[in-house]
Amino acid sequence: MRGSDLTWQGLGEGDHPSLPRPADWLAAQSGLAVELAGAALAAGRLEARLLVMDDKARAGATRRLALIEIEEMLRAQGTPLSREEIGLDAMSARAGTDLAAMAQARWALRRLEGQSDPARLRDFLALHRNPDRAEATWSERPVGDAFDAAATDFLDAMAGLSGLHPLGRAPAARMLWRLADLSPDGAAIEGAVWTAREMARATPGLAFLPLGRHGRAIWADGGPPTQRLSRHLSAVTQGTGDACRLLDRIADWSEAARQATTSIKGQNPARIVAALAAHPVLHTAQVEELAGISRDTAERLLSRMRRMGLVREITGARRFRLWVAAL
Repeated sequence: MRGSDLTWQGLGEGDHPSLPRPADWLAAQSGLAVELAGAALAAGRLEARLLVMDDKARAGATRRLALIEIEEMLRAQGTPLSREEIGLDAMSARAGTDLAAMAQARWALRRLEGQSDPARLRDFLALHRNPDRAEATWSERPVGDAFDAAATDFLDAMAGLSGLHPLGRAPAARMLWRLADLSPDGAAIEGAVWTAREMARATPGLAFLPLGRHGRAIWADGGPPTQRLSRHLSAVTQGTGDACRLLDRIADWSEAARQATTSIKGQNPARIVAALAAHPVLHTAQVEELAGISRDTAERLLSRMRRMGLVREITGARRFRLWVAAL
């Protein structure tokens, strides 16, 4: 589709005569009204859970969910990295891994945490800040005027879907992203991240809408609108439900960890528990800072809590160690 006019009429009358039009997606949404309501309710429950958190806890929960989402997106495109590896890299720790995949993970983490406007595609894809990225790293992406034309066509086509609920636009958006050739082969994560942010228009309390492992069933979906939308709404319902259950597990871990450390004198263990509940990955210096304790105290208590099975150290190193809750 490079160099062509990506409008619904152009696609319907030109290279892709079978491409469903906005009316087809509206009809599919109408026929799936109950499923859409269920997905919106599930997304709303997750939004409500995050809105009652303070800013730091909400940011930590968002990062935790983002790391899971990126792990699943990378696995879906065939470049697997674990959430721990991504978290290690985000904390500037060393990780011997696929550098190209890690670059994608870094970009995705910033976007899923809310950076950049999805409507400004050059900025969203970091093409202004990394002018060689398209040509040197992923040479198949259109560049220059060709990219600008593709981006404009994509956004114009998305405007034709404005009558759809934000959750209902995502399957068509994924299809249009691929047709516009906005991403090269091997970078399917970009379109998945864009739609995750776009769906969050339905839930302004969320930076993105997580699908987790259920996204793998629909990130490269096909078929007519009704089938695509049905599978998508199921993934939204299940993915946001999983996210809520993860937050429940964190709350349960916090309570269990506080109870398990009551025999340790003072409030320092509870402060460490609160820090690790609010942040998916912390190095020892951050635990020290967040808990308001000395480095020696942080190291001693973290080691003790690890022996108790309450926390895990994920680097395997003796210095510059990173800690997570043992959920």
